[in-house]
Amino acid sequence: MRNFAIVALGLLLGGCNLASLQGDSGDLKVGEKAPVLPTKTLADVKGDLSRITTYRYPDPRMYQYSLDQALKMNKPIVLAFATPAHCTVCDNQLSMLKGLQDKYAGRVIFLHMDEYDNPQAYKAFKVVGDPWTFVIGKHGVVRCVAMGRVLYSELDTAISDALQGKTDHAL
Repeated sequence: MRNFAIVALGLLLGGCNLASLQGDSGDLKVGEKAPVLPTKTLADVKGDLSRITTYRYPDPRMYQYSLDQALKMNKPIVLAFATPAHCTVCDNQLSMLKGLQDKYAGRVIFLHMDEYDNPQAYKAFKVVGDPWTFVIGKHGVVRCVAMGRVLYSELDTAISDALQGKTDHAL
């Protein structure tokens, strides 16, 4: 019963991020290669955004590429794990990412994975809870792992560092 109370309190105070309550979530670490796997794209769902995300205001650019395709493009990737249908923090995080996507258009690939539609990606990245944000360098190496809400300025710096080829970035 105590564990249930701790998880419930964490959900109330910290958004939807269960991983912070569970200690080491087993997440993919900075410096490791990102898993290469196919994920759903807008083309796979015949343009029906409701079949790829629970986000109310999705940006189609976040669903253009499968993760395996994006990793072959030799560009930094911002990979957001968020399930806004049950996570207010996720909804806010995706709104913020749209602004960064406008700033880095053409230079960085932004991908959103919704747990309901790409559960295999959550498993491959060892993600528990929402939101998680990964910045992956142009050679497929994880450069930044952020659990929970990330500020615009923090993620902006991590993306800028990835574009410049800088290594590890902690948030």
